[in-house]
Amino acid sequence: MATIALALFLAGCPLLRWTAASAGQNLSSVMDAGGHCVCTVILPDDTFPLQRIELLETSARNLTFRVQWEMKKLQEYGQRLAWYEAKLQNASRRLQLLEVGDLTPAELAFQELRKEIGEMESFVGHLRSSLNGSDSTVEVVHRELQNMSVTVSALESYDKNQVVAMRRELTTLRQRLEDCQKGKPLEGRQPPIGACNHQGIWRLSKPSVVQLNWRGASYKAGAWGKESSLHAWRKKRYWVAPLNLDGRRLDSVRLYRSYQDLLLSRNPTDQLIPGFGQGAGLVLYNGSFYFNCYNARDLCRLNLESGAVDRRAVPDATFNNRFSYAGTSWQGLDLAADESGLWVLHTTERSEGDIVIGRLGPGSLALEKTWQTSQYKPAATNTFMVCGVMYATRAVSTRREEIFYAYDTRTGRERRLSLPLEKVTDVVQSLSYNPGDHKLYMYSDGYLLRYNVLFRP
Repeated sequence: MATIALALFLAGCPLLRWTAASAGQNLSSVMDAGGHCVCTVILPDDTFPLQRIELLETSARNLTFRVQWEMKKLQEYGQRLAWYEAKLQNASRRLQLLEVGDLTPAELAFQELRKEIGEMESFVGHLRSSLNGSDSTVEVVHRELQNMSVTVSALESYDKNQVVAMRRELTTLRQRLEDCQKGKPLEGRQPPIGACNHQGIWRLSKPSVVQLNWRGASYKAGAWGKESSLHAWRKKRYWVAPLNLDGRRLDSVRLYRSYQDLLLSRNPTDQLIPGFGQGAGLVLYNGSFYFNCYNARDLCRLNLESGAVDRRAVPDATFNNRFSYAGTSWQGLDLAADESGLWVLHTTERSEGDIVIGRLGPGSLALEKTWQTSQYKPAATNTFMVCGVMYATRAVSTRREEIFYAYDTRTGRERRLSLPLEKVTDVVQSLSYNPGDHKLYMYSDGYLLRYNVLFRP
């Protein structure tokens, strides 16, 4: 406390000590050189410290404001942390679904996941620096975010190898197989394999997406199917034949001993095509591949056991992209197998592009008989044979075809139909019916699809 010193000059004054009850201070005296007694009194400074009080009040207000601001920030951080925790849990669930293969295409968005994780990492990093690592919850969330980022990167890498794409297709397949149960009432009355005691196709199931062809998504043109045979003892093989990138040349065919081997890409056998084939109109029938020989109107047959190749010209048949199907090139000769044998669907200049149905003789490349239809081939997307009846398809939209025309070689009659045929991509490169399992095999923009064919009793 500040003091005031008061000097009193007293003559011959002895040393005194006086205590004032009101002030609580000392009184002292000394003798100077002149013989005078000098007394010193220390009194309190009773002036009120107003400036100090004002400074203290200002400091208190500032401190209160800072505390309130920090509390508000913490409250805001708590709310944002809770929001991000909810997003983190949602992202975790989505990743878990992805890992077990239950995620559909619409639910999967790696870019969205990366964006969400990036936002959360930015916020949690700022929160960690503010709290100096003192909050264990924030540290746990930070570690989980780091793990999730690594997981997303790994899964995205897998997706580039089309693992996720295959799982999506298999999920779609399961759903579509369930939808197929709608046809159950008539399924119980279907004709036996190899029999034609029915009134023609009643409907087709929804497509089963089997997988992408073994060469990849760039190979959009091609064909696939199951071996057709009139011999029950022969074990039926599955085959996949993507054309070259030009959509014209057939270099090789991959074969599988069973459907399970095809699904698992297990134990494949690659068969080279001597001299090459042309277009996607091939078929595997009784142990031999039948196909359009390259750059010719000739029909080729490759025996898989002996490796021998036979060829024979189809009289007057157009070739080299003359009168091919709508949306599909280089399909001059289209081979088809059914319960009654092997067929070649083609056109001639004389038919002006209308489809000619030719039946091959047993074990022969020669045409046994032909039928002239009134269906213009470039107006159809594809054709196939069932019990001697040719069915033609056309596009209705990017996701739907319809069977719109039929020609019965047994009666020579033709009729118009409207049977829906769903698809998953725009262009149908090939259709192949197999009489051994009543299924229709489609190759569409590189994907392998399969349908159940139901007949009207």
